Amino acid sequence: MTAAAQSSEDDQTVRASTVTIADVALLADLSGALFWEEQRLLVVSDLHLEKGSSFAARGVLLPPYDTVATLGRLAAVIARHDPRMVIALGDSFHDRTAHERLADSNREALTALQARRDWIWISGNHDPALPSDLGGVVASEVAIGPIVFRHEPTGAFGEIAGHLHPKARVPTRGRTMERRCFASDGERAVMPAFGAYTGGLSIRDAAFAKIFGTPGFMAHVLGDRKLHAIAASRCY
Repeated sequence: MTAAAQSSEDDQTVRASTVTIADVALLADLSGALFWEEQRLLVVSDLHLEKGSSFAARGVLLPPYDTVATLGRLAAVIARHDPRMVIALGDSFHDRTAHERLADSNREALTALQARRDWIWISGNHDPALPSDLGGVVASEVAIGPIVFRHEPTGAFGEIAGHLHPKARVPTRGRTMERRCFASDGERAVMPAFGAYTGGLSIRDAAFAKIFGTPGFMAHVLGDRKLHAIAASRCY
């Protein structure tokens, strides 16, 4: 291999890494999505669409571009994996009326993403009563084989959940880096928030200790070019 070819290869982004949950191999995508290749199933969590307009209504001004940015990222990961089914793991909308504030262009973009595939909205604490005119179907949880998809994690075996927006702070080259991450111990997982304006909760928080029971779980940290598997005990 020539030096130029090696450099080109090194510059390529590694889009996904394999994560095993309850003996099921899934691809943890650099975007923060999970893809179950055998089922052609894509999972995203905590889109929090229209968070910007929700804050604006309360007098806290944020740039009103979060929905466009989030749907753009979602379109990219759907194009990358071409799933047969998409599951959105709750808090897809930031509040109970957020879907009413969707611009026509964003609603059309969402409809285009749903075309030719099954789409399941899991109810979240921010959006417990999603309307039927959004397309797809609404469920409280979904079980496929040994995996159960729900919004709020319980710590059950085979569970993939969201809600907590895990993030990890890790040392790197003399400084610290704070990034979104998947949290998993091989038996269950908590997904990072996918939305453009979503914050995060440190994986060293007590909420994660309740789910995993031990600091021996892993943080699959979303880096610039690839995911980094780091023991949660090394994060702070």
